[in-house]
Amino acid sequence: MPKEYRTIQEVSGPLMLVREVEGVSYNELGEIELANGETRRCRVLELNGTDALVQLFEASTGINLEESKVRFSGRQMELGLSLDMLGRVFDGLGRPIDGGPEIIPEKRADVNGVPMNPAARSYPQEFIQTGVSAIDGLNTLVRGQKLPIFSASGLPHAQLAAQIAKQAKVLGANEQFAVIFGAMGITFEESNYFVESFRETGAIDRTVMFSNLANDPAIERIATPKMALTAAEYLAFDKEMHVLVILTDITNYADALREVSAARKEVPGRRGYPGYMYTDLASIYERAGRQRGKNGSITMIPILTMPEDDKTHPIPDLTGYITEGQIILSRELYRKSVNPPIDVLPSLSRLKDKGIGEGKTRKDHSNTMNQLFSAYARGKDAKELMVILGEAALTDIDKLYAKFADEFENKYVSQGFDTNRSIEETLDLGWQLLKILPRSELKRISDELLEKYYDA
Repeated sequence: MPKEYRTIQEVSGPLMLVREVEGVSYNELGEIELANGETRRCRVLELNGTDALVQLFEASTGINLEESKVRFSGRQMELGLSLDMLGRVFDGLGRPIDGGPEIIPEKRADVNGVPMNPAARSYPQEFIQTGVSAIDGLNTLVRGQKLPIFSASGLPHAQLAAQIAKQAKVLGANEQFAVIFGAMGITFEESNYFVESFRETGAIDRTVMFSNLANDPAIERIATPKMALTAAEYLAFDKEMHVLVILTDITNYADALREVSAARKEVPGRRGYPGYMYTDLASIYERAGRQRGKNGSITMIPILTMPEDDKTHPIPDLTGYITEGQIILSRELYRKSVNPPIDVLPSLSRLKDKGIGEGKTRKDHSNTMNQLFSAYARGKDAKELMVILGEAALTDIDKLYAKFADEFENKYVSQGFDTNRSIEETLDLGWQLLKILPRSELKRISDELLEKYYDA
């Protein structure tokens, strides 16, 4: 029977100080029993001699210091794991919220995970098809990669996240694929939207969803991505599945981190976020990857809304240092009704060259990708020039580039949230657009490929 403590000294926001504890360890779970018999869960955040600073998972209202008692469980936060998790919806602490039965676990795992030994990592190099041309064709996602989406408030990142979760797949026979969807601090409507859109397409059957709502406690928000990644590690490395983890919204997670840090009266860093936010984000992002000798992989797409559309804000800034590129959504494209509004020029996938080419996508992928980037950049310049000097100032070739830029945005980037394009369709569409330009302008494509695709 765990020892009970009636030595609660004070309660401040989500924190509680318990005196004269023995044998208690950092991160250990506990429960508080109130005078009326109600219990609430908590976790040890800090130890100082015999004093334990405890973090509450639920509200602190109604805790009477004299009559409430605390018991510590002797174990850290764990998640029960089983293949039965597929197709289920859980809250941020891993409890089922879809009306289904409790999971009977095959094993239990500490949600904090174990860091992957860098020497055991295998280099990401296989293509993942998302069905979104602006990602597959130009900023290709590779198995084991961390590729964040930088969005802003009011942009349709939720629809893009749902689209990728429904459409993503690995090419190749007998490859098992699963999606782990971790939502932090979202509204009930958003949560409902994700669940319903997965159910409509049948994607729910291969999805495990962890949903933390905006009115849930901040501490639960901090646990949500760890729960999601623990489930991903089980499916990837125990069951040899290829797992895509989508986390939205990392900004809500970082704000919860700041809230708890402020309650602990820690010295704030940039914009009030704790100084250890970089380390904390790295402990989440670095759980993605591939391991030598294991077939499974964890690929991660964290989604974050940049406060005030600012790329230099600490959250996108630190995320950019840890991850391998970024997909940037543009308010300007969204105003033009381009959906998904992916701005391909500042977007970048640092591993795209490893996942494309013959045997992975198609031999012409690399050449056409470079040519499309180049032509779109020149087309945008021509359009800016047209705004300043008028169309009459443009040469005939500049007018063709301006036309190319418009067609590229309207046909290639803008495909809506329900169109699922195969990589062949994306590459063929790229060739159709390049035919707007004379063959002599396509200097980044070999003659062999021009004969096969341009002249055809």
